[in-house]
Amino acid sequence: MKNFIPSWLRVLVLFFTVFGLIEYFVDSGNEPAFLKYPLIMLYLLLVLLFLIGVEAIIDALENILFKSLTETQQQSYLAKQNQPSKVVVAIQTTYKKLLGSKPIEEEHEIILDHNYDGIKELDNDLPPWWLYGFYASIIFAFVYMFRYHVFNGDDQYAELETEYAEAEIAIEEYKKTAKNLVDFRTVTVLTDALDLNNGKALFNENCIPCHMADGGGGIGPNLTDKYWILGGGIKNVFKTISEGGRSGKGMIAWKQNLKAAEMAQVASYVLTLEGSTPANPKEAEGDIWVSENAPMEAIPTEKIEVKTDSIIVIEGN
Repeated sequence: MKNFIPSWLRVLVLFFTVFGLIEYFVDSGNEPAFLKYPLIMLYLLLVLLFLIGVEAIIDALENILFKSLTETQQQSYLAKQNQPSKVVVAIQTTYKKLLGSKPIEEEHEIILDHNYDGIKELDNDLPPWWLYGFYASIIFAFVYMFRYHVFNGDDQYAELETEYAEAEIAIEEYKKTAKNLVDFRTVTVLTDALDLNNGKALFNENCIPCHMADGGGGIGPNLTDKYWILGGGIKNVFKTISEGGRSGKGMIAWKQNLKAAEMAQVASYVLTLEGSTPANPKEAEGDIWVSENAPMEAIPTEKIEVKTDSIIVIEGN
């Protein structure tokens, strides 16, 4: 006959198992799932009550059936219930074999002759699990010695260097698709129509008050000519958008409002405005900017100053 307490334990184990699975698989952020979704907790409580009811009914039926048996049948039933299962017997037998010791009733066969104040010693063999583990450790030690000290196999330092190299490759591959990791040193001109359209939308949303819709300039400079105050090209334009213009009188830094990918889109769109014809272009400001990759015949003969960041600045009149 089953005991009612183990039934409760089985129910609780099942309940908390289901509870743990729900907590693991249900995406609730940093908040516990049963707090974010109270219906889940209500469902679990209903399931718990149902299982408790089922266990109580089963135990009640077993008690009724047990009382309907004769005394001889009850004793036979209890005897069968007290017998260990085949699994338990197998575990006990395996444990005794691994232990390798004599049972108490056979210890007289291995008692040694010497006696210390009534204390006797048994001549037990080492447990097989310990003995075989010791032999295995010796074999492993020889394999390890030849592998790493005789044949100079890759040790943990070499493995670390390999993992570093693999990590660098993985990081570079990730950077190719992670647009928001870009900065003014790594940004490149975006030519995809979707990027340029997004750049135009962001420009219209944030830049029109100072630069006008056509880029002709107002409070801010004209973006359609070849003159740049802080340098042209995708790297300089991106940096200006990100960090802001001249201190005290330039554009604000947009890095707090726009993501890196969005600033790259705006910068790429701004570069498409060069050479266009605005309705009311503002007078040119700054210096003519020409990329170092431009042919020399395209560069005017004014004073040329080579600056860092792969930029050539030509001072205007």
